[in-house]
Amino acid sequence: MPNLIYLLEHYGVLIVFGIVLVEQLGLPIPAFPILVVAGALAVDGDMNGGLVLAAALSACLISDFTWFRAGRHFGKRILRLLCRISLSPDYCVSQTEDKFKRWGPKALIVSKFVPGFNTVAAPMSGALGTPPGLFFLYAGLGALLWSGTGIVVGVIFHASVQQVLDLLSTMGSTALLMLATLLGLFLLYKFLERRRFRQALQIERIGIDELLELIEQGEEPLMVDARSATAQALEPAVPGALFFNGKEPVPAMIAMDKDRHIIVYCSCPNDVTAAQVAKLLHQHGFHRAKPLHGGLDAWNAAYRSDEPAPASLLGEGLPS
Repeated sequence: MPNLIYLLEHYGVLIVFGIVLVEQLGLPIPAFPILVVAGALAVDGDMNGGLVLAAALSACLISDFTWFRAGRHFGKRILRLLCRISLSPDYCVSQTEDKFKRWGPKALIVSKFVPGFNTVAAPMSGALGTPPGLFFLYAGLGALLWSGTGIVVGVIFHASVQQVLDLLSTMGSTALLMLATLLGLFLLYKFLERRRFRQALQIERIGIDELLELIEQGEEPLMVDARSATAQALEPAVPGALFFNGKEPVPAMIAMDKDRHIIVYCSCPNDVTAAQVAKLLHQHGFHRAKPLHGGLDAWNAAYRSDEPAPASLLGEGLPS
């Protein structure tokens, strides 16, 4: 452990840069604590506070611009990838996307303080066509605010932080084992959180082949688009689909036949948002509501842009 303190004092700027960079790129490694430690060490002159801030800003902007370019080039596909690999269930919730739609690029100023939102903000900026200059302005302000907050916290509580470092330095290899255990417990917690989130949304799904069979049989299922307004702006909906962005069924659905087939789709991995909406519809008596397995991608794969959608669906949706 004394060697770790030595590394922080002599190579702390590089360590801050590396940890902030990998965390901002998406790895579940908390970087804010290292900023606090760096701020505390800067008080006694063991680290250069200005260089620490510059390193953190550089790491944030490199990561943000990487995700911005990925969002610009790959669009919604990069958002889906982030949702798939993330340990946090927040990324699949449509309200997270709509936060950006509501506030626009200005949301980048506070996005790093919001778990989940931080990961999608930069690629969403690119996917929605935010001008690069405007992106750098707000992303830079957000990185400065987040990094500066961590360093200032360390400066304010430098005495307490120094006591913790002194304690760790007397524990030798036990301290490293303890830190590794805490990191492992953090990752385990995030994994179990995601697993519980998925289990809570277990519901019978309908495959695209079953849906096509229903359509061929003349059942005329109601298609419900459960994507966020942001996702709907990025990709066209199924023709005739009802847009569902609220927490309650729209008034036009209340008078519907409760036995009608309702197919809910979204563009999240694991059909998370669609499963949420389908469960809500079950609570309102629509017991045949099912999420579409594979979501909008499955529909688009069955009906390419050069192939017309089934005539039975066109004009069958209800007003949103």
